[in-house]
Amino acid sequence: MSSKFGFVLVKPQLGENIGACARAMKNFGFSKLHIVKPKINFPNHKAKATSVGAYDIINKAKVFDKIEDALDSFNLVISLSARRRDINKKHITLKEFKKIIKRKNLNLGLMFGPEASGLSNKDLSFSNFILQIPTSTKFKSLNLSHSLTIICYEIFKLLNEKKIKNKGLDLKISSKSKISSLLAHLTRLLENKDFFIPKEKKHSMLLNINNLIYRLEPNDKEIRILASIISTLSKK
Repeated sequence: MSSKFGFVLVKPQLGENIGACARAMKNFGFSKLHIVKPKINFPNHKAKATSVGAYDIINKAKVFDKIEDALDSFNLVISLSARRRDINKKHITLKEFKKIIKRKNLNLGLMFGPEASGLSNKDLSFSNFILQIPTSTKFKSLNLSHSLTIICYEIFKLLNEKKIKNKGLDLKISSKSKISSLLAHLTRLLENKDFFIPKEKKHSMLLNINNLIYRLEPNDKEIRILASIISTLSKK
C-alpha cells in the first residue's frame, strides 16, 4: 500500500531537510522520493547525515529538471501550501485528504515547495488539489521536513488503523470481583486504623475511594502489587 504514495520536493534548498524528509519517509514505510532542481548538489553528505538510517531512500531518489517529469508516474497530485492561494484549485482539508487516500487504483504524488518561498502558482497548477496543514494563525509556516512528516503520519495512521486499534486488545484487565476484593481488603485495614473519622463521613469517603479505584484498569499483576503495598504499609 505504501508504494501508492510518492513525495516530490521542488527546489529544496538544504541537504539537511532532504535527509530529514527521507528519514521521516522510512519511519512510516515510504520509499518513493522525487526531487526537482535541488539548490544544492545532491546527494551530499549533509543529506545522508540527517537521513540517519535512510540511506537507501537517498540513494534511490530520482532527480528531475522539470516538475512535469517528476509527476509523470502519478495519477493524482496533492500540493502542500502554508497559505491559501487565489487560483482555480480545490483546497481540501485533512478530513477530505483522508478520504482521497482510501481510493482504489491510486498512485498519489505529494508535492512540497522550497523552504523559503513554498510552491509557486505555476507549480500548483500541476496538482489536482491543494492541502494546507492546520496551524496557528499567528505562525503558519512549517519546516519542509516537519510538513512531510505530518503527512506521512496521517497516511500511515489511516493505512494501519486496524493494527493500531488491535494493539491495545492484548491487555487483560482484571475482573471487577478482584477489584472488589482489593477494596474490601483496603477498607478493613483502614477501619483497623480508625481512618473513617468522623463516622458520619464514612459513606462519602468510601464512595470517593470506590470512584478512585474502580475507574482504574489494572491487570492481575498490578492488583497483586497494589494489595501487597497496602498490606505492607498497614503493618506496624
